[in-house]
Amino acid sequence: MCPLDGEESKVAAEPGIAPGGAAAERGAGPSAATSGAGFTADPGAPTSATTQDPATPPLGDKSDAWLLGRARELIALVQRSEKHEQQEIITRLDELLHETQRRGEPLLVAQILRAAALSRLISASAPDEAGRQLDEMLAHTRRHGATLLRADAHALRGRRLVLAGHEDAALTEIARALALLDDPPSQELGLGRRAWDRLLSTALNDCWIVLNQLGVYEVAEEVITRAHQAVRDSAGPHEITMLLMNRVKMLLGWGLRLERIGRSDQAGERFRTAASMAIAVEAPFAESLFPRKAGVAAVDQVASLASALALAAPSDAHIERLRSLRAAPLYPYDNPLLSIALARCLESIGEHEEAFRLLMEDRHHIPEEYPQPSMRIGLIHELARFADRYDIGDPRATLADYAGALEAELWSMRESQSAALDTRREHERLSAAHGAITQQALQDPLTGLPNRRALDDRLRAFATSTSSDPLAVALIDLDGFKGVNDQRSHADGDDVLRVVASTLRDSLRGDDIVARYGGDEFITLLPGATLSAAHQAMNRAVTAVDELPQHLSHGVTLSVGLVALRAGEHGEEVLSRADAAMYQAKRRGGNQIASCGEVADETETATGGGPTSDAGQPT
Repeated sequence: MCPLDGEESKVAAEPGIAPGGAAAERGAGPSAATSGAGFTADPGAPTSATTQDPATPPLGDKSDAWLLGRARELIALVQRSEKHEQQEIITRLDELLHETQRRGEPLLVAQILRAAALSRLISASAPDEAGRQLDEMLAHTRRHGATLLRADAHALRGRRLVLAGHEDAALTEIARALALLDDPPSQELGLGRRAWDRLLSTALNDCWIVLNQLGVYEVAEEVITRAHQAVRDSAGPHEITMLLMNRVKMLLGWGLRLERIGRSDQAGERFRTAASMAIAVEAPFAESLFPRKAGVAAVDQVASLASALALAAPSDAHIERLRSLRAAPLYPYDNPLLSIALARCLESIGEHEEAFRLLMEDRHHIPEEYPQPSMRIGLIHELARFADRYDIGDPRATLADYAGALEAELWSMRESQSAALDTRREHERLSAAHGAITQQALQDPLTGLPNRRALDDRLRAFATSTSSDPLAVALIDLDGFKGVNDQRSHADGDDVLRVVASTLRDSLRGDDIVARYGGDEFITLLPGATLSAAHQAMNRAVTAVDELPQHLSHGVTLSVGLVALRAGEHGEEVLSRADAAMYQAKRRGGNQIASCGEVADETETATGGGPTSDAGQPT
């Protein structure tokens, strides 16, 4: 039994944009993908990762909304595909990622990174690649101040660790995610309230998936309630369906767990609540984006809903439906839950032998990578119960004792995990609060880059260092930026500054420093780079900005003044020389780089004088 959004048996529920194609271009409602194979795909949804219209324009001609919508369609598709098809889908997502990284829009890059990593987690074929992409997503979101997606990166890292069997480390990642989400910024990256709420809900849902897998149900209930509250005012039928289905799955797992430690009354309450939600989901399911069979009730298509009704009141009325779902499961991971529900219905009419047989079948066929240990134990416990009560199987007593002892140990571990999570969560919250205060003092709020104060600190450290390593310094000014503010709007100007900041950051090395100096000026420090190497690096940045799509850059280009820090030179002195070089690039027409030596040469030519005092010194 797996929750929607993120395991092999379910699909990522994403905030923001419709599922690609024309719908995405029109700005249709939010998308999430399906909950199972065998459903009829939504009209317009892709049926194959490789289906291509020969007339389809290249990715470079597609809008950001189309790229994000297509990524969501592919996440839906990868969870309904065979192993050999999944690699093709991953390749398509990598192509989308390459295109979004070329464009450089920070929020889009983060969301496509998430999709690319999630596809690898779903296929379970490339966990190391998923880990690298999640590391990249974490660094990217930290660099650009995208708190919600940064928390989501931690949550997905937790999911990867669960798949690898590192449950304690997974809890640490979830603690980090929840610490960020406990006190998130009210708005970031220019997001509207609706989009912000959806990103928050998605990050919380990804945290919930891991908590539910680990059986930390009390905290999982709190987290999924917050996910629902985040989109309560703006949720459409799809979000309502997804949240209700996820709560049904959680309540069923929780109820079975409570039964195994003798808390039958509490378990019955969970089953009855789950059954009520299974009935309530019928109306929104019919209008959701989940692929489904037209005219067929949700409980006849979704295993968890059918199981909820059966576990709340086992009887022969559910047997035909459960048999049908078990014969053609949406995903193999649904079988243990279906088998337990079907076995109890068979038990209600005295078919004990058949119930035991189907439980034993699934006991031998649970895949090794099954992500929920508690459900595996639940199946063993159900076998032990049948063997003990109806004198079936051999050896009954050994199996019952084993299951009981193992469950007691797992319950004890669950309580320890819950306490450890609370402790780590508080620690991470305090650490995040301290780090946020420090970062705010040194970060430009518009671009997320280091501000002038942070730059002065770093430049002072380089100037006073005894190291002989070179340091190149570039002062960057935007050509044509005033026209954007005057002819369009200051909001468009702010967008241009964000895009240019992101492009500069992504064009340079990881240890290069890009800071906003003020207005439309940026400073880049390139430690260890000679003037020649720095010129090549900055030329990449100039070219990258020049090649940005018109709707992102509005024609803005870069004028760069490039110099090298001299021995004993103060920070303000090197910046003054870089400023002079930048104005020389402006006078030449902009969209280029000038160095201090070139400024001196042109001054000599203009005045007819001899070499200046700087002639033999490095620049």
